[in-house]
Amino acid sequence: MIVILDFGSQYTQLIARRIREAHVYCEIHPFDRDAAEIRALEPEGIVLSGGPASVYAEDAPQPAPEVLDLDLPFLGICYGMGVLVRRAGGVVARSDKREYGPAELEVLDASDLLAGIRSPSRVWMSHGDRLERAPEGWSVVGRSDNSPLAAVRDPGRRRFGIQFHPEVVHTAEGRTILENFLFRVCNVEPDWTMESFVDQAIDRIRAQVGSERVICGLSGGVDSTVTAALIEKAVPGQLTCVFVDNGLLRKGEAREVCDRLGGYFGDDFVFADASQRFLEALAGVSDPERKRKIIGHTFIEVFEETAERAAREKGKARFLAQGTLYPDVIESVSVKGPSATIKSHHNVGGLPETMNLELVEPLRELFKDEVRAAGRVLGLPAEFIGRHPFPGPGLAVRILGPVTEPDLETLREADAIFIEEIRRAGLYDEIWQAFAVLLPIRTVGVQGDDRTYDRVVALRAIVSEDGMTADWYRFPHEVLARASARISNEVQGVSRVTYDISSKPPATVEWE
Repeated sequence: MIVILDFGSQYTQLIARRIREAHVYCEIHPFDRDAAEIRALEPEGIVLSGGPASVYAEDAPQPAPEVLDLDLPFLGICYGMGVLVRRAGGVVARSDKREYGPAELEVLDASDLLAGIRSPSRVWMSHGDRLERAPEGWSVVGRSDNSPLAAVRDPGRRRFGIQFHPEVVHTAEGRTILENFLFRVCNVEPDWTMESFVDQAIDRIRAQVGSERVICGLSGGVDSTVTAALIEKAVPGQLTCVFVDNGLLRKGEAREVCDRLGGYFGDDFVFADASQRFLEALAGVSDPERKRKIIGHTFIEVFEETAERAAREKGKARFLAQGTLYPDVIESVSVKGPSATIKSHHNVGGLPETMNLELVEPLRELFKDEVRAAGRVLGLPAEFIGRHPFPGPGLAVRILGPVTEPDLETLREADAIFIEEIRRAGLYDEIWQAFAVLLPIRTVGVQGDDRTYDRVVALRAIVSEDGMTADWYRFPHEVLARASARISNEVQGVSRVTYDISSKPPATVEWE
């Protein structure tokens, strides 16, 4: 097991993903964890992440001195390198030439960390400081034109510092460098697999739940489906799954979820049609934040009522299952401090308090792609775990302006056509998320001999590893052409189709 101490780098989660891809379990913790807490985790090595600060600044984040005294292998990356070498007596200063982008690493010592690495090897730099003098007893194992001490080593204590980022794809042999740290330096065993995770998760659920009942809000999405499947496997017959149709789902989705998951969970599946109730609550509301709050509040009301009915038949639940993922956990203990609310997350977060329930979160250690892998281990059909992510507020945040039934139908038809054309081209599984957005504007068009003044639909498709950053998908032009032509011709009231080519950041995935 490896501990990653987070100093605020945008790449910290990427370090964790790369380590897990090597079948080694790791956890991200804030930089200020004390030594006793870290020691209790029994790690076999520690990685110090990069970060935006300068290590010599007065308010620079620093780990407790006792942490750096632990008799464990350390790998300091960029800012983490500065933390490590300054503590050992090295000198870090602002660089005359900042390095942001590719650089050539000359390997001076190909043992340990840089074993098997070509020289020169392309690496990715992102720093304004550099190591001016290595600590006494440390050796230089790699250098670049602007960083003569780009990689250093304390052989006696198995400590390494590197000025570049091995976790990003732009570092050609970054995976090898991280694996060298894991297997050559820390001597860990690559024994963390999804099979072992599923077995451990089932054991933990059984220990926590015992003979009590569990209730789970199913959306039909990957996270809630895998959560419910894990609990059903761990404590069969003790789970109640509640699926609420809020009237904001995609074309045919409510029936599809009922057929698919109702068949899978059988008598443990409870359906609540509250579509009219949600639409009435949303009437005339344009502000996206208000929409989310209304939907979240209404969902809690409907969920509570449905749970009470189910309790009369099956017994009262003591536990609430949620599909919380590891990025949510990390963000809750972020080193970056308070930040502005970009969007309220629609979740069942208010339910544990109002219903006096204890949480069961079996996926809280996993990233999104790992959840899909867990679903495969559980034997869930591909159509259960291959669906694109869908926001909790549904189509309400894809209609810019008030939500009405006619606009929902327009958007459903346009969205269905777009997804049909993506599937027809065999591209669905290459894309993280794809959808249509109905804009609150009209433009002039011509259909036949008539002038029209109709709505605009925007199409959006992105590629991503975890949804935290994303790039727009480069479609073959003929796919977009077919989708545009079909939407304009087949969806009443739409005369223009656009394609969104914004990345995240600066844009978010959803428009609202």
